[in-house]
Amino acid sequence: MTSERTPRTRDTRQEQARTPDKWVPQGMLPVPDPQDGWVFRWIRTSARGNSDNSNVSKKFREGWRPVNGADHPELHATSDLDSRYPDGIEIGGLLLCKCPENVMRQREQHYTNVAERQLSSVDQDYMRQGDPRMPLHKPERRTETSFGPRVSRGDS
Repeated sequence: MTSERTPRTRDTRQEQARTPDKWVPQGMLPVPDPQDGWVFRWIRTSARGNSDNSNVSKKFREGWRPVNGADHPELHATSDLDSRYPDGIEIGGLLLCKCPENVMRQREQHYTNVAERQLSSVDQDYMRQGDPRMPLHKPERRTETSFGPRVSRGDS
């Protein structure tokens, strides 16, 4: 009554190693590992084969700087062959850049102030058209979503 069994010495943990749950396709642009104090963004350097020097120049003046490919080996990316930024990471006319986080906070605050001034101007223009016979109410800037009353199926 001997049975043919596989010896335990042939079982290895490598065979039992967990495989990934699910394969997902990668995006066209790799995402760099986050770094404290820095914000990353892909900047357009060309479109349809034509250089976009004005866009790159504007972004550089805003504080964006090209990321050195050697600083981010996890991206496994190389620059385009005809790139003007050979040490950078450029894919399909987009250059990976970084900017200090505090500069981006200042930029966000600037555009928030611009939007608030525009809304204030629109409100003032609206209120100027008021008539004492039919007063206007100050605009309310609040959004609310509701789906109607909830009805129980047993109430009918």
